[in-house]
Amino acid sequence: MAGAVRYFCTAGRGLEPFVAQEVRARLGATEVDYVSGKVFFTAEVELSDLKKLKSGERLFLLLKKRAPLPVSRNKGKVLHEIKKLIVEEPRYWLDIISVWKKLHGQKGKKDHVSQENPLPLKRRSEEELNIATKRQKTEIVSEECQTEAEESCVVTERIGDQDFWAESKTSVEDPSKSSEEKAIENEKPSFSFRVSCRCSGAIAKIFTSQVIGRAIGVALMKQFGWRADLRNPDLEIGVHLNDIHSVVGIPLFRLPLANREYIQTAGLRSTIAWAMASLAEISAGAFVLDPMCGLGTILLEAAKEWPEACYWGTDISDSQLEGAYVNIRTAGLTDKIALLKASVKALPLSSESFDAVISDIPFGKKFKITKDIPLLPDILQEMERVLRVGGTIVLLLSQDLRKHVDGIMKRIENDESPKAVPDGASETTAEKVVNIDENSSSVVNGVEEPFLNSGQMCFGSLVPDGIYGVSLGKTDAFIYKYKKISTVGNH
Repeated sequence: MAGAVRYFCTAGRGLEPFVAQEVRARLGATEVDYVSGKVFFTAEVELSDLKKLKSGERLFLLLKKRAPLPVSRNKGKVLHEIKKLIVEEPRYWLDIISVWKKLHGQKGKKDHVSQENPLPLKRRSEEELNIATKRQKTEIVSEECQTEAEESCVVTERIGDQDFWAESKTSVEDPSKSSEEKAIENEKPSFSFRVSCRCSGAIAKIFTSQVIGRAIGVALMKQFGWRADLRNPDLEIGVHLNDIHSVVGIPLFRLPLANREYIQTAGLRSTIAWAMASLAEISAGAFVLDPMCGLGTILLEAAKEWPEACYWGTDISDSQLEGAYVNIRTAGLTDKIALLKASVKALPLSSESFDAVISDIPFGKKFKITKDIPLLPDILQEMERVLRVGGTIVLLLSQDLRKHVDGIMKRIENDESPKAVPDGASETTAEKVVNIDENSSSVVNGVEEPFLNSGQMCFGSLVPDGIYGVSLGKTDAFIYKYKKISTVGNH
């Protein structure tokens, strides 16, 4: 264990509150705060514990977190500020590298990071380095990373001449340096690296991610004597620059946390599926249903996290059920999840037989409304029928579907008498919508989020218990949560 360490985790838009709650509950994290797309926290845990996080995308050791870089017409000055993120506090950089090695269980000499680099490479003097850098042809290689509203690329500079690196240690020694500076110089580990750069906002209007990555890459080579390698680096440096902050970190895992090895064929994004399951209040011995299960992602995420419950999935499509079965078998959950071919309009299941119903309602391609939309009231009624009193329904709706669901609820509210509410509840229920840009927040089911009040809307025996805005890449969606307060038809 590396002691208390500061981390940050990237998250899909709208999932930041879920990540914040998860790191508190799972890791005992402290100093938790978040902005759009990132959650910062401090924890003292093993690497295996960090890998268990389900709602985040990529996890980083935090190197720097600062205010946005000052932007001016003087590009040289801006580049200088960018390089300062690297060259300032070299001791702190080495300390974080040491933490990274401890987390990965790497022991041995300080100037070694992995067995792939048995011989440390030494640097020439800074003057010789600058001359050599200008002589070499550099190759900029970029890979587009999946991100929202940000330009993202991986940048490396390859120096073709190995003569660029000096073999003699004496050339880097400077009698004018203090003993501490010399100690830091001797401790600098030498290994391969690459820079992953994401930039948006004002800074992106001045420099591309490639230019910023190149500047940071050269600064790292000058400062620490590291060598660049895009394809198989020992270490990756992540740099995120925007109008909110300047963040530098080291990814702890090569693959995102959202990549599940137990999912053979991907359907709904695993982080969204996990967030939906976390809202369903699943307990030991509970019966959980996904009546439109598709490839079974929601059931997989729920069964992996809450294995003491029983799970059922139904779908009308043979191909979807076949894909779901492959996923379930790959995950080793055939004893936990049962599949059944059935239409959600007429489920062959007993009334009030499930404690939770969780579903992504997939109308049309890319979440567009189709001719099936008139069936939505029947689908909601059937889900309501099989749910026990006190149970929870969690639905994922596209923007268009949300409008239709809200319209159904409002028509019921306007055309019928007021629906029953639980004893002690007020006559109006807060509709809670996540909006990360708001300042105020509340805690609903352990998840902190801002909310917007509206009148109560009920469907039969269901009352709303939260609406969470999330992102499905380029498409926005909403997670709706309902509680069943009475038997259907008895209000």
